[in-house]
Amino acid sequence: MKCRHCKAPLEHGLVDLGHQPPSNAYLSAADLEQPEVHAPLKVYVCTTCWLVQLPAHHAADTHFSADYAYFSSVSSSWVVHAEAYINAMVQRFGLVDDSFVVEVASNDGYLLQFARARGIRCLGIEPTASTAASAREKGIESLEEFFGEALGRRLAAERGPADLMAANNVLAHVPDIDDFVAGFREMLAPEGVATFEFPHLMKLIDGDQFDTIYHEHYSYLSLVTVERIFTTQGLRVFDVEELPTHGGSLRVFACRREAATHQRADRVDKLIAAETAAGLQTLAYYKRLQARADAVKLDLLAFLVEQRKAGRHVAAYGAAAKGNTLLNYAGVKPDLVEFACDAAPSKQGRFLPGSHIPVLAPEALKERRPDFVLILPWNIRAEIEAQHSYIAEWGGKFVVAVPQLEVL
Repeated sequence: MKCRHCKAPLEHGLVDLGHQPPSNAYLSAADLEQPEVHAPLKVYVCTTCWLVQLPAHHAADTHFSADYAYFSSVSSSWVVHAEAYINAMVQRFGLVDDSFVVEVASNDGYLLQFARARGIRCLGIEPTASTAASAREKGIESLEEFFGEALGRRLAAERGPADLMAANNVLAHVPDIDDFVAGFREMLAPEGVATFEFPHLMKLIDGDQFDTIYHEHYSYLSLVTVERIFTTQGLRVFDVEELPTHGGSLRVFACRREAATHQRADRVDKLIAAETAAGLQTLAYYKRLQARADAVKLDLLAFLVEQRKAGRHVAAYGAAAKGNTLLNYAGVKPDLVEFACDAAPSKQGRFLPGSHIPVLAPEALKERRPDFVLILPWNIRAEIEAQHSYIAEWGGKFVVAVPQLEVL
């Protein structure tokens, strides 16, 4: 195997989470009677460019199919985050009605709806038919294609260059990261800006967030490595923000290499220095995650077995991809977690991949009154606790397993 960026041999592992199915491959009742595809979930560290990566065991269109079940607007806190982003970008970069805003991986229009509400011309690029259709219902033009260099060049010729391009939680999802980044170079206006949000690798390691590893996430990113990739593809990083989303994310600002108006902010070099001091460019830094993942697995299993033996009932909340990584690594089945609830209608009535735990509407919590509710998307833990605080009425308690088991 070779690094997807620099092509150096991949010889060092970060963590091995066993063989698992694709994390968003939710199943129907009929699917339960059929074989289920599993692939290794083993992540490697490139010691040449320090890109942490998962081999592309599945093609992108396997993960991002027509019936893709993740809809961004289901999370109210994420929608608030998107609105704040548009407001900030309008103010910082002086966007007006005739500006052109493009979002790559625009999902259900959760973000571009706020650009459209301001009268700004916008375009979504979203390969999954289910979410693109939802975006169109919001009035967002959505192109169902995978983004890359050729598409960026074509759209720049057909639609004109983009003043702002947003790419939230997609940079990790592309098997050919060089081609993907090159598309932004091709489509950006001479002084245009592209922003990329992604979970910060340093937060993943330091916070034991191994459950954010799944087959959709081909790459795990530091600022050092992202800047290297951008530089090779003709982009220049000029600013970065640290965000609390997804357990700790970065928002990287980039422009074309020759752009004149965007000066490099001091915090870019400060964060690169922090990554270097933490050891992100040393192999030893990555060696600790496996033991921590194993500890989380064992603690979760001990808790669930204890509840089962005591005759208590455990449900899960949030049919999230990160939750599927955790459940499958721990080998959890419906005998330990009886059902999962999720607000997304696209997931209700289906079954979690691998574990085959049924997914129900949130109302099932009130109907079945479990003793414990395991929050799988811990990154929106506060939102879930606030929305479903009523479980305290029957003595129910919330539980999180990552980064460590905690009964709330």
